[in-house]
Amino acid sequence: TIGLTMDQAVLDRLESMERTYHELTERMADPDILNDQTKMRQLTKEHAAAREVAEAFSQWKALKEELAEAKEMASESASDPDMQDFLREEQDRINTELSDLEIQLKILLLPRDPNDDKDIMLEIRAGTGGDESGIWAGDLLSVYLKYASSQGWNAKVVESSEAEKGGYKTAIVEVIGDRVYSKMKTEAGVHRVQRVPATESQGRVHTSTATVAIMPQVDDVEITIDPKDIKLQTARSSGAGGQNVNKVETAIDLIHIPTGIRIFCQQERSQLKNKDLAFKILRNRLYEIELEKQQSEVAGNRAAQIGSAARSEKIRTYNWKDNRCTDHRLGENFPLQQFLNGNLEPIVEKFIMKEQEAKLTEFAQSG
Repeated sequence: TIGLTMDQAVLDRLESMERTYHELTERMADPDILNDQTKMRQLTKEHAAAREVAEAFSQWKALKEELAEAKEMASESASDPDMQDFLREEQDRINTELSDLEIQLKILLLPRDPNDDKDIMLEIRAGTGGDESGIWAGDLLSVYLKYASSQGWNAKVVESSEAEKGGYKTAIVEVIGDRVYSKMKTEAGVHRVQRVPATESQGRVHTSTATVAIMPQVDDVEITIDPKDIKLQTARSSGAGGQNVNKVETAIDLIHIPTGIRIFCQQERSQLKNKDLAFKILRNRLYEIELEKQQSEVAGNRAAQIGSAARSEKIRTYNWKDNRCTDHRLGENFPLQQFLNGNLEPIVEKFIMKEQEAKLTEFAQSG
């Protein structure tokens, strides 16, 4: 059975998590923490995760009490057939609700992806298809900005390189908010579009691609960079068409020698800010590489089941003629316009369900 065996060990764990939730609620009212934005953001995330468990457990306890009362009433009204029928239906309803809640609690108790609560850097790169791939990268950027806004996240383009005919060669967006990585991680991979480009005069359908990378935001404790591995140069910021817009060298050109990763930052006004941003992007990118390596090394890793894609994997095709968005990992079609409007929720929910099913199977096998 999929329901959770609510033995003493499970109950103790749930009681402990409920206490943690109440402690976090108290800490969030502490003036010292209220004045420390970094701590407050971290606590808010921990609090949101703990609240889910505490609320479900509180509901479970209330239903248990309700069930005990219904049973007691049933034994007291044994001579009343109508009342017996009503109380039997009541007990069935409560048992069904308890069973559903126990599945939910089991999922909440399973180990979570440690990156799920992290903020991200989202990188979009034009791929194959010439000018049209740049326009397509710009369309994807627009979709993700709309989605971030609908989720109440804070999204900011921190670095970009515009394409000549519109759109972008590359764009990096910092997205900050509640459980960003958990909802965005399945967007990583190659996005293929089939449509008649705005730049096409003959009306022929072209196929173009853009690549999306989702990098969890990490601090310098999680990823340390050896200064000896860095080659750093300053340059003047350039505007559209390549002309220098600055007399001062505020842009940063950074190369990470072991991996060959090159990052050019000119978005910020000062050299120091561009340098900080370049190192931040590098840290996140190195972490993403490490993550991909770990995932591919673990045989039968859950990431493969839920479709966390490598950068090179084609994950979706967007077909304009048929007004269709096909996700190749789910094997399902979604309305194209829904995606373009920034409504990714139906796709995200399908992946969350798939991840939960994989977790439940894992739990059943381990038990």
